[in-house]
Amino acid sequence: MSTHIHDEAKRRLDAERTHLVQQLTKLGATADGELRNDVDYGDGFADAAAATAERTETIGLADSIHRMLMDVDAALARLEQGTYGVCAKCGKEIPEARLEFRPESIFCVSCKSVA
Repeated sequence: MSTHIHDEAKRRLDAERTHLVQQLTKLGATADGELRNDVDYGDGFADAAAATAERTETIGLADSIHRMLMDVDAALARLEQGTYGVCAKCGKEIPEARLEFRPESIFCVSCKSVA
């Protein structure tokens, strides 16, 4: 795989990482997906059930974003290790088109469809 593709993947992964961390911050979560204790859900809730529902939704969103962040971090680590673009399951090269579409991919299409 060419150096250009690796450079472009790194640029895109770094940008995605920054975006995901910003989303977590806006939700009141840390980069590890945990909600901060200082998040205030306001006095506008009619009852505790509404506050609990809001918090539950926020936890779900933070967890989803955190999983995406872990995928991006894993791809960045694979770039550093020199294994980026190689399927983690079968060891075959991941097609460039897949990496352009989803640079955090660690599986080729065949292995991903089985997983």
